[in-house]
Amino acid sequence: MELRQLHYFVKVCELRSMGRAALELDLATSALSQQISRLESELSTRLLLRSSTGVTPTDAGLAFLQQAHLTLRHADEAVRAAQQARLSGHVSIGLPPTTSSVLGVPFMQAMAQRYPDVRLHLVEALSGHLAAMLNARQLDLAVVFQADTARRWSVLPLLDEKLFVIGRADLPGVPAGRQVRLAQLGALPLILPSASHGLRSTLEAAFARVRVTPRVVAEIDGLALLMDAVRAGHGATIQPGAATARMAAQPLVQVRIADAQVGRRNLLASLSDDELSPAALAARVVLAEVARQLVREQHWAGATLHEN
Repeated sequence: MELRQLHYFVKVCELRSMGRAALELDLATSALSQQISRLESELSTRLLLRSSTGVTPTDAGLAFLQQAHLTLRHADEAVRAAQQARLSGHVSIGLPPTTSSVLGVPFMQAMAQRYPDVRLHLVEALSGHLAAMLNARQLDLAVVFQADTARRWSVLPLLDEKLFVIGRADLPGVPAGRQVRLAQLGALPLILPSASHGLRSTLEAAFARVRVTPRVVAEIDGLALLMDAVRAGHGATIQPGAATARMAAQPLVQVRIADAQVGRRNLLASLSDDELSPAALAARVVLAEVARQLVREQHWAGATLHEN
């Protein structure tokens, strides 16, 4: 098996056409088809289904495609590292919106200082979406809130976050004081993420334990829009303290939820160590160090370091 065969296979899968792939690769269609057939013969399995309308990967082809992407990327990084004689490469990292608002820029700065030749690709998305991207090998590592133990992930608990009621001081029902219990929030108009969001599931279970039905007046899955609606006074929300990290000039009331076990754990999940490039392994260490430093220096509101 040769790297060029992997490259040919990936291109065919991307374009779903042998002819278009051959044109882009500057090959004859027959030569490209022959290379794919040799690859299938070597693997003793069918990778592509050919039809008059194009080609589609089989189940075996999809599994092979994930690993082919990974192999080609690592090969490119190995070449660059050898050429530059120092750590280099490309690392893809996923961060949930609240986490990225605190961790994103400090992490980028730390990586630029320690590993200036490592190119970062940062993805901001909901935790569930990041987990799916990690499973598909589209990310090297990600901060998530739930770990899928069925996958071959390396998981490191980073920190625990308290949750806060966040809203305008003039919104009717916004609690006063430093902390409040969920049982006192039944009448408060809330703007929350939808049921597909892990935080919503956590809150629904917590409200159920105290036999209170929250008054949800709107569901918004984007953090920026959700906080815009809170600032406009359409309702309050329940979020970790990091949700207000980008709003220093627009203070809102923040009252900590006092109920035990109402919080969220940040987990640093990555592909298994044997799948990570040297650059990705280094980035994982830096990300964990920066997160812990932010908590120790009290730059992460409501966060405490996880006790192993």
